[in-house]
Amino acid sequence: MEVMIAWVTATHGPRRLTVQTSCKGFGRKHSIEHANQRIQKCFDERGMHVHFVEVVWFRVRSRATTNGTEPNPSVSAGSIQEQALVLAISNEIAVNEQVTSDLKRAANELGFELVGVCPAVTPSGYHRFLEWIELGYGGEMHYLADRAEAYRHPSGVLDGAKSIVMLVMSYHTEVDTPKEEANSDEKDAPAGTGKIARYAWGEVDYHDLIHRRLKQLKSRVGEWLPETSVRGVVDTAPLLEREFAQLAGLGWIGKNTLLLNKQYGSYFFLASLLLDVELDYDDPFDADHCGTCTACLDACPTNAFPQPYVMDARRCISYLTIEFRDEIPADLRGTWDDWLFGCDVCQEVCPWNRDIPLSSEPSFRRDNEAQPNSPLDLAELFYMDDDQFRERFRKTPLWRSKRRGILRNAALLLGSQKFEPATTALERGAQDSEPLVRESCVWALKQIRNTG
Repeated sequence: MEVMIAWVTATHGPRRLTVQTSCKGFGRKHSIEHANQRIQKCFDERGMHVHFVEVVWFRVRSRATTNGTEPNPSVSAGSIQEQALVLAISNEIAVNEQVTSDLKRAANELGFELVGVCPAVTPSGYHRFLEWIELGYGGEMHYLADRAEAYRHPSGVLDGAKSIVMLVMSYHTEVDTPKEEANSDEKDAPAGTGKIARYAWGEVDYHDLIHRRLKQLKSRVGEWLPETSVRGVVDTAPLLEREFAQLAGLGWIGKNTLLLNKQYGSYFFLASLLLDVELDYDDPFDADHCGTCTACLDACPTNAFPQPYVMDARRCISYLTIEFRDEIPADLRGTWDDWLFGCDVCQEVCPWNRDIPLSSEPSFRRDNEAQPNSPLDLAELFYMDDDQFRERFRKTPLWRSKRRGILRNAALLLGSQKFEPATTALERGAQDSEPLVRESCVWALKQIRNTG
């Protein structure tokens, strides 16, 4: 008799899956079109509501039956195989839904407030990312252009990736002032001090903390799916996290280019868990709730947004104080609004960041004197040698800028503030072994002495 082998690729809701099956009896008297119709009917009758994307048939000959007779092709022998196909896909859907549910529950237990799952595909904003790089908006972050091709598909992060679990961990912590003055320390730092972005207030570098949680989550997946390849990443891999977070239904990308969520605002970290198996995917977040609001664009001290949804890193305070390693351009000195490390202005003014819940993670709170509390005394930084600086900041986000970057920033702030009590500290900095620190301190002293 003839046996027809089918590879059936179908979609169930937002999911896509492929199953192999064989159907006997679909020989000379049954066309492929008729066979497809019969299998589709099986799904419909069972309420599966599965839409076939593609059915590829391969015809092969089998040996005769044991009694040497050729079965009648018109007999509905294939119905059992059809039911087996439905059962196979039904079982796969049930298993994937259970694993996805268990994974989300485990992520919540590990401190991730929001969890969404999406397919590992080329992100819809990939072409915009390439245009952004081409326009030079990435500044000196050459690693973005160097790895541009890797951003095209998540397989550049995990070979064979099929699913991405997007995770949100809030860092919104309470400030140490009455509610009516809740943001005063962020908006008006006392002279001689510098502000630190909220995400860096805690006692740990968030990369270290989240990587440990991802490792635990990966271990759970290994228990459920031992043969599955899994990789966890947090903002260091070539992955357009905000695009995938939106695809996973966690929010929309705002005019300040940050991901926004109606419940948690934007004060949160994004992390990703990539797997080489299909999971139960969430619906993408298609709405944009920014409306006509331009608060973030209007409030930016350095006009870093050439247009809504586009950020020019070369003018962004966060980029200048953290990622940029050289002398700050003259036209951008004195425009930092007292930010020493990072900037929260476009988040502070966002209406979606009002009345959002506090983070449940104690490591992000600033309740330890050893932490880099905001605002930070600037003059004392110039009395720290390399070892002392390392001891205080090695396990915090400030370590990314290293001592030379932090002292450069501190000098420029003191010069902009014309803070005369810091003159001695700046004179000490003007003799520093780092040329970048010396230049910044000389500039600051000139501002204070009104000779610049």
